Amino acid sequence: MNSNLQDILKQVCSKSPITYKEYIQTVLYHPEYGYYSKQSQRVGRSSQTDFYTSESLGKVFAQLVLSAAKELLKTKDLSTYHFIEIGAEPNASLLTHLEKSPFRKESVIRPYNKLNIEDGPIVLFANEWLDAQPFHRLVFLNGQWYEKAITLNSKNELEETLLKNFSKPIQSLAHRFPKDSINGYQVDLSPKIENDIKFIMDQKWTGLVMFFDYGKTWQEISTQMPNGSARTYHKHKQGTDLLKTPGECDITFDICWDFIKDIINSSKDTQSYLQSQESFFVHHAQEHIKKILSNAQFSFSQEKQTLLELIHPANMGQKFQTLHALRK
Repeated sequence: MNSNLQDILKQVCSKSPITYKEYIQTVLYHPEYGYYSKQSQRVGRSSQTDFYTSESLGKVFAQLVLSAAKELLKTKDLSTYHFIEIGAEPNASLLTHLEKSPFRKESVIRPYNKLNIEDGPIVLFANEWLDAQPFHRLVFLNGQWYEKAITLNSKNELEETLLKNFSKPIQSLAHRFPKDSINGYQVDLSPKIENDIKFIMDQKWTGLVMFFDYGKTWQEISTQMPNGSARTYHKHKQGTDLLKTPGECDITFDICWDFIKDIINSSKDTQSYLQSQESFFVHHAQEHIKKILSNAQFSFSQEKQTLLELIHPANMGQKFQTLHALRK
């Protein structure tokens, strides 16, 4: 257990309750002790890591993303584009899996870095960046929505409490909450995601953005997920206690695609398209998929096995979705 982080949280909570967003911001992104800030290997298949992503599958995933970018931009020449990856792990990025970069310039924005999007032609890529953002927790009790918070109890332990009033970020979303719900129904939401997407869309870029992540519609989140979607991952095991071992496990949730699409579609000359990861690659990376299948026509190669893991509905194909947007 990260005792330093525990002490920091207890000190803050002893003054007044903090929102889940503030709690998660601290345990994931504290400059010294945060889960994403520490120099440690979190992603991969080994027993020492906590989870793995599509990007963990390396070269095949990178080549599929590249193939899709060429198809969507209707060009085989990406040398005029600036490739920007948001949320990459330390000492890693998508393009490191390729022998050579086809782009004019490459930039990597780590999870703890400030967003910086240059003007001009870009290909912006993010894999499981949005679900790593701090979020708020709401609960419906006795006919009313409340925001959950973290406080320090008489035993000097962190525990949940309820705020009398919504925090400022949630106040702007309150009109979206169902007027009636099941007693105890929980919702996890991140206004920060909407702010980050708005910032990206407000910049003067042209080209393509691609967000690979897992999420749900607002209808699903607000009516079909009574326990909320927040969860932890540690050594590839999923948990639901967000207050246990802060800083030692990943905390994630299902994002709301509807809110993101609304922001993108309100941007001038930009239209978003949401597909399952399977559908996205099958429709937009056909050229590279055909190449992999052709090379392993009469055998079962490692590349073919990786491809199936990325697009098969029983694996990552339906678990993850891809939201892309084009701007001329």
